[in-house]
Amino acid sequence: MINIYPIFYNKKQYLDLLLLADEQESMIDRYLKRGDMFVLAENNEIKASCVITEEGKGIYEIKNIAVYPQLQRQGYGKKLIFFLLKHYKARCHTMLVGTGDSPITIAFYKNCGFVYSHRIPNFFTDNYEHPIFEAGKQLKDMIYLNISISK
Repeated sequence: MINIYPIFYNKKQYLDLLLLADEQESMIDRYLKRGDMFVLAENNEIKASCVITEEGKGIYEIKNIAVYPQLQRQGYGKKLIFFLLKHYKARCHTMLVGTGDSPITIAFYKNCGFVYSHRIPNFFTDNYEHPIFEAGKQLKDMIYLNISISK
């Protein structure tokens, strides 16, 4: 049985998961306290987590979403996305997500209904202490995607 539930306290107990999606703890610290955190568990075993922040005027942003590597491509990430879209529907008209320019990650979000919004040049090279690579490619720009939520 799959359950998704909020984490209100001691969010850093899930740091191992958070670091899978955002490799630098100081960057996680920028949003973790102000963000809503949820974990997905199946049969009481944690499989995935996410953090979402309110950005104002009905806009929310998925700041971090991670599934343990051995459990990826089994639908847990997609279940979290669809949970968030339903959970925030009454107060959110646009859900944003920022990610590296990685075909794997971008394809995942597009498969969930997100579309390209904009790009922040050199975000990763300007804000991270070390180069970040995904699928053999160094991440430089932050790619933003969004999805409109009808109430």
